[in-house]
Amino acid sequence: MEKLKVVSLFCGCGGMDLGVLGGFTFLGEKYSSNPFEIVYSIDNDSYCTEIYNNNFEHKCVVKDVREMNIKELPEFDMLIGGFPCQSFSISAQNPPRLGFKDDRGMLFFEMVKILKERKPRFLIAENVKGILSANDGKAFPMIIKEFRDAGYITIYKLLNAWEFGVPQKRERVIIIGFRDVEDFHNFSFPQALSSKKRKVLGDVIMEEENSNERLFFSEKAVAGMKAVKEKMNKGRAMRLDVPCNTISAHLAKVSLNSTDPVYMVGERYRRFSPREAARIQSFPDSFQLDCVSQIRQYKAIGNAVPPVMMWYIANSLKTTFEHKERTTEKKINTLPKQLDIWEEDNVIS
Repeated sequence: MEKLKVVSLFCGCGGMDLGVLGGFTFLGEKYSSNPFEIVYSIDNDSYCTEIYNNNFEHKCVVKDVREMNIKELPEFDMLIGGFPCQSFSISAQNPPRLGFKDDRGMLFFEMVKILKERKPRFLIAENVKGILSANDGKAFPMIIKEFRDAGYITIYKLLNAWEFGVPQKRERVIIIGFRDVEDFHNFSFPQALSSKKRKVLGDVIMEEENSNERLFFSEKAVAGMKAVKEKMNKGRAMRLDVPCNTISAHLAKVSLNSTDPVYMVGERYRRFSPREAARIQSFPDSFQLDCVSQIRQYKAIGNAVPPVMMWYIANSLKTTFEHKERTTEKKINTLPKQLDIWEEDNVIS
């Protein structure tokens, strides 16, 4: 079948794009190619895009999305993007959470402009859980309304990456938009995997890294953590039989006096290596990282969308154009009108 063409905004190092395309292997599981083709991708981080361009045949444009000429974009069927989320994050304390009042929080309007002008068939947007409560709960309804006013039936769900084969507890809001009502009626979010198919930290830890002294915390750092551990409840050493806690963009500066996940070898604490971090995010070992410094690797990986979780979303979306017989004759005006962000499945018409 003919592949649907995709434009990717805020693509970073390519976690979302890799998941959409498929055609990779992770922990012995093959994730088949999906019927999508990236025809344009853009990000303003030159280090992330260097990683991206070392891993994809198509090349990412290094540019601010606000400088993009929408009219010059190639023909495409789907717009995807994890629009910058720092302003919406629950953990973002410095600067304080500003939500859509902050310039970074406003970047999703660039997605809206493209939707209004080019009207692609589908939209996939991703953001942190904190977006649901940002600005006293006002930011998320505003975002959904903007997508709706652009002409899209919108359904969204809070997904935990661990439930989809990623060895990490990482909750993200996934928004799917449909230009056509029949596509909406043919879509269902992917079902969580059974517990037997889920992955844990022990599946991705690399024993050879236990001899890498650069990864271990100093005795001084450990002593400082222990001195305040009871009061601060920090030093989050991960067990191997459970999924890792959420990793972030500041992996290179992980502290024992924080909620950052770390690994304990005997009585010693260490950071995850960049490759282990990539594995925790479900990037295949074939994904090249060492074209940039380790600090840049950590940042790119920590900000990425887990490819395996994204693969399940894209794989579910393809059913909307592969199985037309599932289409119903319901009309848009029969869709529910309420906005309840805590429901598992939500629709805004």
